[in-house]
Amino acid sequence: MNRPSVVESDSFAAYRFPPEVILLAVRWYLRRGLSYRDAEELLTGRGIEVDHVAVYR
Repeated sequence: MNRPSVVESDSFAAYRFPPEVILLAVRWYLRRGLSYRDAEELLTGRGIEVDHVAVYR
């Protein structure tokens, strides 16, 4: 399966956070079975201030 190496910024134009942050949160949420609050804590630990509701959206 071929995956694009670069994320198209047009796909994320309406979002507040950069595509890399969104993809990281989604990856953690789906792969690790984390809750939204757990994903929020991990992102906060990396210096990214985000609310769990933002992760949900």
